[in-house]
Amino acid sequence: MRAQLRESVEVDVPADHLWRVVTDWPLQGRWIPFTRVSVTGGDGREVGGRLAAWTGVGAVGFLDTMVITHWSEPADGTRVCEVLHTGRVVRGDGGFEVEPLAGGRARFVWWESFEVPLGVVGAAAWRLVAPLWRVGLGRALQRLRALAEPEAEPEAGADRDRG
Repeated sequence: MRAQLRESVEVDVPADHLWRVVTDWPLQGRWIPFTRVSVTGGDGREVGGRLAAWTGVGAVGFLDTMVITHWSEPADGTRVCEVLHTGRVVRGDGGFEVEPLAGGRARFVWWESFEVPLGVVGAAAWRLVAPLWRVGLGRALQRLRALAEPEAEPEAGADRDRG
């Protein structure tokens, strides 16, 4: 069974700032619960780069290894990072993009398309866990927003209403 997730959040910061935040791999642990991400090959900012994400508490969890398959960061457009999950538990594709919006804002979109492990048992478990996963991902994106917005420096002459 293939599972697909897609969630997004709009953030009140310029796209280039949000891109720097989301591609700071070790920083992801501050907004993705119970996860530590590190670069294990290359510089983590190019096709072929390798990443490892440990998700769990203490020794209980799983390692999600990834290879960057697409990296695009045009100065005036949507920035994209796509990965191939190569671990034992998570196998499939994933990625995120940062889209510039009007008014110096940006939208972050995270997507995953992966094979649910453990056959029929895994498929049944996924049906129960998927709603919780979506809630957790939504909360992670809210944490990302909270992390990114206070760090943004106001643009010169920008008048923002944060009310």
